[in-house]
Amino acid sequence: MITILAEKPSVARDIATVLGAQSKREGYIEGNGYAITWAFGHLVELDEPESYDDSLKRWSLDPLPFIPEKFKLRLNKMKGVSTQFRIIESLFKKSESIICATDAGREGELIFRYIQEKARATKIPAKRLWISSLTSSAIRDGFNNLRPLADYDTLAAAARCRSEADWIIGLNATRAYTVKYSHGSGVFSVGRVQTPVLAMIVNRDREIARFVSSPFWELKTLYRNANFIHESKRFEALEPAELILRKISGQPLMITSVEESDQTIPPPLLFDLTELQRTMNRMIGMSATATLAVAQSLYESKLITYPRTDSRHLSDDIFPQCQSIIAKLSAIYPTECAGIRNLTKLKRFFNSSKVSDHHAIIPTGVLSGSLTGQNKLVYDTIVKSFLAIFYSPCERVKTEVLAIAAGEKFSTSGIREKVAGWKALYPKEKPSEEEQELPAFVVGESGPHEPIIRKSETKPPKFYTEATLLSAMEFCGKEIEDDDIREALREKGLGTPATRASIIETLVKREYIRKDKKNLRAQPRGEQLIDLLVDQKTLTSPELTGSWEQELHRIARGESDPARFRSAVKEFASAVVSPVKSGTSPLGLGVCPLCGSPVIAGTKGGFGCSAWKSGCMFRFHGEQMGVKLNDEQVSQLLARGRLSRPRKLIASDGTEGSGYLAMDKFGVFSILSREDKLEGESFGTCPNCHSSVLEQYKSYNCSGCDLVIWKTIAGKKISPELALLLLSGKKSSKFSSFKSKAGKKFSASLVIKGDKVEMEF
Repeated sequence: MITILAEKPSVARDIATVLGAQSKREGYIEGNGYAITWAFGHLVELDEPESYDDSLKRWSLDPLPFIPEKFKLRLNKMKGVSTQFRIIESLFKKSESIICATDAGREGELIFRYIQEKARATKIPAKRLWISSLTSSAIRDGFNNLRPLADYDTLAAAARCRSEADWIIGLNATRAYTVKYSHGSGVFSVGRVQTPVLAMIVNRDREIARFVSSPFWELKTLYRNANFIHESKRFEALEPAELILRKISGQPLMITSVEESDQTIPPPLLFDLTELQRTMNRMIGMSATATLAVAQSLYESKLITYPRTDSRHLSDDIFPQCQSIIAKLSAIYPTECAGIRNLTKLKRFFNSSKVSDHHAIIPTGVLSGSLTGQNKLVYDTIVKSFLAIFYSPCERVKTEVLAIAAGEKFSTSGIREKVAGWKALYPKEKPSEEEQELPAFVVGESGPHEPIIRKSETKPPKFYTEATLLSAMEFCGKEIEDDDIREALREKGLGTPATRASIIETLVKREYIRKDKKNLRAQPRGEQLIDLLVDQKTLTSPELTGSWEQELHRIARGESDPARFRSAVKEFASAVVSPVKSGTSPLGLGVCPLCGSPVIAGTKGGFGCSAWKSGCMFRFHGEQMGVKLNDEQVSQLLARGRLSRPRKLIASDGTEGSGYLAMDKFGVFSILSREDKLEGESFGTCPNCHSSVLEQYKSYNCSGCDLVIWKTIAGKKISPELALLLLSGKKSSKFSSFKSKAGKKFSASLVIKGDKVEMEF
């Protein structure tokens, strides 16, 4: 028997249909000597730190940097994973050979290799199915051209390096910054890719906030419905422009030069995933995640080729199939297909040397039926992009015109379209001033004109949108519009086409950034993290992380040694953790709630904003309500607005009580009782998923999983100190004050196991 492992059930069904396997079993399909089974994406993943050492259950700086000698694997905790893995494992053991049919790319390779390793099936002969679409013909061709799995060992090595690097950096940097600086306000999640992306958004927001607009004036004149501009372009003061306006008013404008040049504009390159996401975001504000989901759905419906590609070219062997694809598309795109006269194979689009794992996204020719909404918009966009490469170039004439009035020089330019070519596929947008259609000017002609001064202001950079951020991620902070320049720089990007959308969504989910209509804006917590990393340029540098991604590409091609990459990652982790363990916060004790500057200790027992010389009034005395505040407590107050544990306090009227010492953003102190509403405040960190644990009226609830610590367990009150002890991963001492439902007293210790607090007798 031969076992085939696909990445998803739907793909397994498509393969089974082509191979004639029809007998459905639990977790696989059987027939004709094949068993076709499936994963649910990342069925197997790298294990948690505590699997290496129990002491790592507790977050502490002491064991950092922690880097396993050999990585362990575990099953994903998603429902149904364990059952499906046992089915796969059983099938592998019965097989004479295995075929890897996961998605043909780096992550697909990793999914298979981890499952293969966890199932102890690495010695069973294995081959690789490599296809770019799920049509029956593509699957048949793929099975006719199976290759040894070993041919993809370098791709697997790159995938492992990526996975392990993210684990190492994520674990060490996240724990270091959370333990040192969070003060109970939740986890500071730091990542190899997400943190440089966050830094780009924070820095852009601050660049906009710092921007000071400056006025300028333009002197323009209208002659024969054409807009001319003075040669100075911009005047920094109004007076010089007014002098020239008075000089030329009533004087004729004379044409002194007319120059025409022919322009040929080829069709744009085809879509890779990032360009498709960028285009849909610009067109209709569609998110990168939504575009990927629609493209994946179209792929699984056999309508388009594999979407998670980083190539905008087609391999040479695709050209013979194009005539058939266009013939099929003509049934639903008759007008668009009719514009194609002769199919020409142009190297601009057909170039096998520029195709890595998969070629550009194109339609398969399978008819779409009745698509609606976003599905139809994305599909139409992909079809037009494909048809456009067989249209003629757009031909136009650019005209540059010079003129003079009372000795002052003016100019204008315009475009006249001769042959629409591929642009006939796209509705005409309103032309810009530079693309205005000009009348036929003759050198020496002159006549009256209408001069005017227009006031404008310099504009700040624009906030990132998903479209511009995807471009900046692809080219490490550079937003590049030119297709050819983008192609030259594409290997040195942040993340991959398949992961960039999820990185943006992760930053939103962690409340580091927010979506403001089309714009992406930094949140205060995201800004705070980047401020903490002010001296860690390596963690926030797009260029450095981009160079890592380039090195992974080289490993995948067999051009670089994985051991060298792993060594660099280990050194990097040490370089990140070392200054955190030995240094002080770059934010001082915390962030000033009024102006965002660091808060520092004063010389007379007080605390205040470091920007006091600039006029910031935030300050408070170091002794409040009977509590002499230390640096740790000040940091807690600045991070959370209150201390994490209740204590005896003395109110302003001298009365004594117990509660939480709280401080507002103006440095005014008050007492919160345990009964005061504390919903949404972070109490501690979950030992399971490391999300914030929120204190509620009757319990402490994890915001990221099902962990609950009730404030009363079997009749015993659970104090905040005891709850924090349990969250640290420790077992409590034995208490004798528990009561059963029958009213009988008993003794037990408490400990967190999974998502429950359990008793140990």
